[in-house]
Amino acid sequence: MTKSTIQIKDSQYGSSAKIAPHLGFNCFEFQTPAGIETVQVIDSAPDFEEGNSRPSANGIPILFPFPNRISNGQFNWEGNIYQLPEDKVGHDSAGNAIHGFCLDRPWRVVQSDESSVTGQFQLSKEAPDRLSLWPSDFIIEITYRLIQSTLRAEIKITNPDEVPLPWGFGTHPYFKLPIGSQSKPEETLIYVPADQEWVLNDCLPTGHKINVSPGKDLRDGTLFSEAKLDDVLTGLSISDNNIIECTLVDQNAGLQIQQRCDTGFREMVVFTPPDRNAFCMEPYTCVTDAINLQNTGIDAGLQILNPGEEYICWIEIEASRVLS
Repeated sequence: MTKSTIQIKDSQYGSSAKIAPHLGFNCFEFQTPAGIETVQVIDSAPDFEEGNSRPSANGIPILFPFPNRISNGQFNWEGNIYQLPEDKVGHDSAGNAIHGFCLDRPWRVVQSDESSVTGQFQLSKEAPDRLSLWPSDFIIEITYRLIQSTLRAEIKITNPDEVPLPWGFGTHPYFKLPIGSQSKPEETLIYVPADQEWVLNDCLPTGHKINVSPGKDLRDGTLFSEAKLDDVLTGLSISDNNIIECTLVDQNAGLQIQQRCDTGFREMVVFTPPDRNAFCMEPYTCVTDAINLQNTGIDAGLQILNPGEEYICWIEIEASRVLS
């Protein structure tokens, strides 16, 4: 393990996770006992912590102050045009800025004990070369905490500036398949409680939502072998205990991975990485390209923090046996 990687664990239960503060505070490993075996929940390259693999393609990348894409790397905010150049911010092959400012830079560790670690990223301190690319400075703080078989992320977003902060937040977890070591990835069932999808054009929302189409309707479970997806789902159902829950089920092993989040998350991006035994269920507080869509009068989920304000949300991931 490289010097700056931090391991947290629940010693009594036997679960552990590894976080790389030097690589965007990415939690790239989470393993926990479930049933009669230990489940490797998160997928990442073997040499990820050494910095030899893309931060956006491993572990749990943190997407802020915008998740997914900004069309052509450009937006208008309060009469000012902001351009996010490719030499400063990641771009996709179509020239869209992608996945924010935080996933590829070191974070500061501000607290750490056996079962938890807290990292902080302030734009003006950790990426001062990007400060002029966004309307406001910001602080994002994440605490990863292990509680038995559950990995919990507690997220706090703060505006330390003197002007409003527009923002959207998401994560991009790669869930390793199969869940059981003797199972087949293609037999994993995927459940996402979404009844609508955003219409996309080359991964960018047109601004229209429709009822989720049959090939993307994951409410009753879809096999991984049939899930060729790169879509933004919405209309997420909220459970009786006021959470949003997505599930991967390995029927052969009787195991499941559940991802729970609070109701501040209104979109779920579902993505099947090509030629890889992994699946992504990405909770977002807003839709792709929200800052541009919001300017056209569409409710895209863009949030605004006034100076001194903060916002708190959470995400949990748990591996467990399927209860009969």
